[in-house]
Amino acid sequence: MLDFFLAYLALGLLAGFIAGLLGVGGGLIIVPILIWMFDAQGVAVGIQPHLALGTSLASILFTSLSSVRAHHGHGAVDWSVVRRIAPGIVIGTLLGAWLAAYVPARPLKIFFVVFLFYAALQMALNFKPKPSRMLPGPFGMLCAGGFIGAVSSWVGIGGGTLSVPFQVWCNVPFHRAVGTSAAIGFPIAFAGLTGYIIGGWNHTELPPHSMGFISLPALAGIAAGSILTAPLGAKTAHALPVTKLKRIFAILLFVLALRMLATL
Repeated sequence: MLDFFLAYLALGLLAGFIAGLLGVGGGLIIVPILIWMFDAQGVAVGIQPHLALGTSLASILFTSLSSVRAHHGHGAVDWSVVRRIAPGIVIGTLLGAWLAAYVPARPLKIFFVVFLFYAALQMALNFKPKPSRMLPGPFGMLCAGGFIGAVSSWVGIGGGTLSVPFQVWCNVPFHRAVGTSAAIGFPIAFAGLTGYIIGGWNHTELPPHSMGFISLPALAGIAAGSILTAPLGAKTAHALPVTKLKRIFAILLFVLALRMLATL
């Protein structure tokens, strides 16, 4: 058990740095690695993705707080955007987490692999928006938040892989998009973990020390590590070139997608 806790801690250190660096919550790293770790521990195959997704969202609750504090110190969080998009985020995340509890493991894995490839291509190609494009009005932000929340709950992320490109697509400066995305991760994580706790509360195949689809030992290790490194990632994000960071992260996403594809 100690070996696995140390592995959770190491995972949290890595995920926290990436979360602070790119405002993505760290779930893209946490979910596939947790699935492999749960498999090594003998957790029932049918609930491995659900347990990984729920635990990832729960850990993002802590990572987001640490990351957003650092980005706020650099003046990179647009709280007006957070307030406008949060209602849709909460609704979409709760509904998505509730539906995920009734989806078999294999479709969830396939969806996650497809999403990884999409995110990697988007970052690698560095799409440029039209200069005239702006953030939408209240209804548009509600719909965007609902979509980001639902997808985030299905892949166990803090929404940054969607909310950062969405904001950049609407001509929000990249560093501000990253900082704002870190703040958006908090309502996603809170709503998501609530949904996964409720969805898995009476499941008979849960491993010891679980609360619904949340592994408490994994959550403790990941949260402890991510809190330490998220501020460092945020500091690095404001000091390094954006384009190179996005391309490096795209390579990492491709590797994770190929590894997860192999498990199918």
